[in-house]
Amino acid sequence: MSKRLGVGFIGSGFNTRFHIQGWRGVRDADVLGVWSPNAKNAASAAKLARDIGVGDAKAYRSIGEMVADPNIDAIWVCGANHARISNFEEIVAAVKSGKGTLKGIACEKPLGRTVADAKQIIKLVKSIGVPTGYLENQLFAPHIEAGKKLLWARGVATTGRPYLARAAEEHSGPHAPWFWNGVLQGGGVLNDMLCHSALVVRYLLTQPGEPLSTVKPVRITGHIASLKWSRPAYVKKLKSTMQADYSKAPSEDFASAMIEFETPGGTIAIGEATTSWSFVGAGLRLSAELLGPEYSMKWNSLDSGLQLFFSREVTGRAGEDLVEKQNAEQGVMPVVPEEYLAYGYTNEDRHFVRAFLGEEKALLDFDDGLEVVKILMAAYQSAEQGKTLAFPPKGLDTFVPQVAKGTWRPK
Repeated sequence: MSKRLGVGFIGSGFNTRFHIQGWRGVRDADVLGVWSPNAKNAASAAKLARDIGVGDAKAYRSIGEMVADPNIDAIWVCGANHARISNFEEIVAAVKSGKGTLKGIACEKPLGRTVADAKQIIKLVKSIGVPTGYLENQLFAPHIEAGKKLLWARGVATTGRPYLARAAEEHSGPHAPWFWNGVLQGGGVLNDMLCHSALVVRYLLTQPGEPLSTVKPVRITGHIASLKWSRPAYVKKLKSTMQADYSKAPSEDFASAMIEFETPGGTIAIGEATTSWSFVGAGLRLSAELLGPEYSMKWNSLDSGLQLFFSREVTGRAGEDLVEKQNAEQGVMPVVPEEYLAYGYTNEDRHFVRAFLGEEKALLDFDDGLEVVKILMAAYQSAEQGKTLAFPPKGLDTFVPQVAKGTWRPK
């Protein structure tokens, strides 16, 4: 078996560029291709890969052309949510036609906009028998990995299982217009980002080396709200910058889910997941906590250990050179060096490369991605009904959130 993997990316936006930058720490693979519906962006992303020395990447005219290239061994699907199924249909068609072969397909969150979509994608990929990987960078964040390992080795081993996990992802809003469109994206911030937090809490509560399924969700309480972006001044701003009219079809900018899990010993553990597009701070803030009988851990990505200060005399254009989703250029500013590493992209990509090369077992596959979508849809159902639901609730396979239909209105 080859000890190097040639990887092609579907999508050329913000997420793909984080992966490409994170590839600096991947030794067994090269970024060799990018396809995007925006040819200019695809060329730019491919140039980034070449410029930082992670692969002799080129832009392709189609997904089929990229899969057919014998130098491409695996595909990372990082395109827009509303194109997810069509992207997979093109991948599968290229493989079935005999034009190309693949050793693996990795897909960014969410696997699908609904449970039905996610199941259709799994069916498509199973028809060609290609190994899969569900991309969830925060599980691979160094602080999450180290904290979990140490707590389970020292605290849990001597005093018992953890019983409460919390995780949050918060920032001021997405970069691209389609994220703000509930119909295209499949919802609002719950669908966009609670996928991270809901999986992190389950992961932290799961014994190392055991499957996530050993910590079983049994009840879920979801809540959604539009706290900021439905206010008149911000409706106007969003319409001019992101072509989204939240006076007519808003999406939630705040979401939370309380998930009650049953552990292997029959005890109950609680996961609290929170996420927001209405956070005002230095920039993207990731946080996590894990609590047990005689121990705890906490992580806040903005507590990076590096701060800069700029007085009012320091002026210039707005940017994101200090932290993702940066909201200011003056005052005391935290800096997150090598964000792609801090947020888990490097460790994630290194892991799935090794998994597709047959050197280790994939931590997450598309079945895990489906389970995340089920939790998200259950949270939406709970929010719409205003009550706690047993998991899995009825009608999950056919459920489409009101936000995704364009019919939701904040109270």
